[in-house]
Amino acid sequence: ADGFQQRFSQEDIFSNFDFGQVFREFGFGSEDVLGRIFGGMGGRRVFGRGGGGYSSGGPFGRTAQQPQKGTDLVMDMQVSLKEAVFGGSKVAGFNKGAGVERITVKIPPGISSGKKLRIAGKGQQGAWGGPAGDILIKIVVAPHRVFDRKGDNLIISREITLTQAVLGTQLEVPTLDKKKLSLKVPPGTQSQTQLRLKGHGVPRFNKTGRGDLYVKIMVRLPKSLTPEQEELFKQLADQGF
Repeated sequence: ADGFQQRFSQEDIFSNFDFGQVFREFGFGSEDVLGRIFGGMGGRRVFGRGGGGYSSGGPFGRTAQQPQKGTDLVMDMQVSLKEAVFGGSKVAGFNKGAGVERITVKIPPGISSGKKLRIAGKGQQGAWGGPAGDILIKIVVAPHRVFDRKGDNLIISREITLTQAVLGTQLEVPTLDKKKLSLKVPPGTQSQTQLRLKGHGVPRFNKTGRGDLYVKIMVRLPKSLTPEQEELFKQLADQGF
């Protein structure tokens, strides 16, 4: 009878077993199957397809996937300087794979290029019952043909004549919201001088108060002179002007 007794190893038993088929159908490898049969039925952690973790309740048991939040959608939105300074709203379209969804985006006053607005729950749908992702909108402020922006301040350039620079003058200055302001230019003002109109700049983002409006003075020199004007300048030159 002893001649018919034989001890078998794990390799002998499963020499013809197709572990690849088991893995494809159930997400288990050979070590998982052998460990469960020869190592007991304890709750060891196994890894199924996709790398997700499962807590086993039996040799091939597993629980459901954990809820996962959907992917965030990111896009640039160009706004005008006036929209960035005073705020407003714009309609934007987002392609989620099943068509374009349009939403209204509220632009807060004082926003600047590079700032991001988050719209919660409007991104891609979550998996396994998870919440939807968000939409992140990166603001890009378009350049303006008249005004420049530096932080919370606005800058506008205005030309004056040589005599106005020497004697002084009064200027009418437009604002971004189409108001008209009066600015006194003192005598002897040099070209490139910046004069300030306080409180007429950009509203401070998420704060109170506003920046200032700076008027850059550009002195315009005459390109040609009449004989009489040339004689006057010669007299001024003789006086050290």
